[in-house]
Amino acid sequence: MTMINAYDAAAATGISERERQLIARRERLLGPAYRLFYANPVHFVRGEGVWLHDPDGKAYLDVYNNVASVGHCHPHVVAALARQSAVLNTHTRYITDGILDYAERLLAKFPAELGHVMFTCTGSEANDLAYRAARTFTGGTGFIVTELAYHGVTVAISEMSPSLGQGITLAPNVRTIPAPDLYRAGGQDVGETFAAHVRAAIADMLAKGIKPAALLVDTIFSSDGVFSDPAGFLKPAVAAIREAGGLFIADEVQPGFGRTGEGMWGFERHGLVPDMVTMGKPMGNGHPVAGMVARPDILETFGQRTRYFNTFGGNPVSCAVGMAVLDVIEDEDLVANAKRVGARLMDGLRQIARRHELIGDVRGAGLFVGAELVADRETRQPATLETAKLVNGLRDKRVLISAAGPAANVLKIRPPLVFSLDNADLFLTAVDDVLTDIAKTR
Repeated sequence: MTMINAYDAAAATGISERERQLIARRERLLGPAYRLFYANPVHFVRGEGVWLHDPDGKAYLDVYNNVASVGHCHPHVVAALARQSAVLNTHTRYITDGILDYAERLLAKFPAELGHVMFTCTGSEANDLAYRAARTFTGGTGFIVTELAYHGVTVAISEMSPSLGQGITLAPNVRTIPAPDLYRAGGQDVGETFAAHVRAAIADMLAKGIKPAALLVDTIFSSDGVFSDPAGFLKPAVAAIREAGGLFIADEVQPGFGRTGEGMWGFERHGLVPDMVTMGKPMGNGHPVAGMVARPDILETFGQRTRYFNTFGGNPVSCAVGMAVLDVIEDEDLVANAKRVGARLMDGLRQIARRHELIGDVRGAGLFVGAELVADRETRQPATLETAKLVNGLRDKRVLISAAGPAANVLKIRPPLVFSLDNADLFLTAVDDVLTDIAKTR
């Protein structure tokens, strides 16, 4: 994957002395593996709602951060965290009420077939747990993911996350398949094509003595470039993996908790009931809580054969935070807000595309939108350089965004769920302005 908004010290210009010293301190203390966003990195000291503030009091519009799902530092979530922290925080080998109250409320958001939940601290851990449970239940080891998938950073899951880059070697039991790209489908049925790739991957596994265990996909295909339509296209692929004795794992870390504007979960748009669902960062509004929901028979087999313990997965503070996030989603009607504001974003981007041919496609669901930039609408050649200019140009206008896709030419638009119509209009105006500036230099 091409990296377009990573800081490059050799090419950096215009960085203040204060930030230069902080970057040098980071490198000295944290080492070289961390990355910073943007050619000119940003320094933040406070967050509130859809805004992040730098040390000089300047506010930046956050159009990227799904982690703070109900807004940075939401007072109801902060109060719940502080209140429970002052009372009790411990692990799940003691009996506590909070984990049970939260489990009941969370499971009520899922189809009845998914009757158990296990809690972890991160989405990576949740996917790793699903990986282990799928292997135990099916007796298989083979997993299918998309070509630019991201599912986490544990050893097993990083080897199923090709978006992590060339330094990651995929495990021999993993097969990658092309993402369901409607924009480049050439009139083919996206669902049937995707299912055909799944069947081909299964056949290759079986030919090499590998028994399939699961198809694991992020149901909005975020890292691949945001592929949402047509709703329902996942059904044939899920049928294919189940026919082979495998499971369907829906990774809802990014599309989950109302983001798609059509229910709580991305898989709902496809009329499916997964065998397992994984969740992460947004369920705690940035607090480290995550989880896996599964069919009871899968966890019965897993529980009989495996001991599992996660020290702070499901601790009382995390459960209180999770409950508070659900409160806010319900009380502020954020699923409906995602649908309403997402429609404004997509309509506005399509209007901008009439003036700027760089935008070749606009797609998405709710507050998860992809805008693909192309150098030529006929050939659909990715406009990677121009996308980098747009991302960094927006940063200079204090609007935070990033990009995805194999050529890093798809704006990945996923603001906090409290993003308003006015916020959307501010973003759209900034996009139009920066594209106008780019057009003058082409």
